[in-house]
Amino acid sequence: MAAAYPKVGTRGTGRRKEAIVRVRLVPGNGQVIINGKSMEQYLGNRKALHIPVKQPLVAAGVEDRYNVLVNATGGGVVGQSIAIRMGVARALKAINKEHEIVMRKEGFLTRDARVKERKKYGLKKARKASQFSKR
Repeated sequence: MAAAYPKVGTRGTGRRKEAIVRVRLVPGNGQVIINGKSMEQYLGNRKALHIPVKQPLVAAGVEDRYNVLVNATGGGVVGQSIAIRMGVARALKAINKEHEIVMRKEGFLTRDARVKERKKYGLKKARKASQFSKR
């Protein structure tokens, strides 16, 4: 399905937790294709995951002018949907510098740097220790 689109378009990369997505915006009618599937198939029927994908397009007022082609790897669907938002915002910024003002104001270009903390030796998890017993 994604092979029918030309290899041109504006690109943007988005990241969140372990998720990394490569986004391509091509002129079209507003379709979102993630890993060869429609957004509804890939993200399921959870509307809370559909909203971040469309937010940059709606904020810029171009939701029906571009098709969004996404290659997503790593993480889960929540992290991927937020990473897609960042990738779309970066691609829109590359298309028109005036979009950057809107994207920056909405916070779509800011990387959420929170990632899972590593487990330390001697502990059950990153910070969880076994219960202390005095006697």
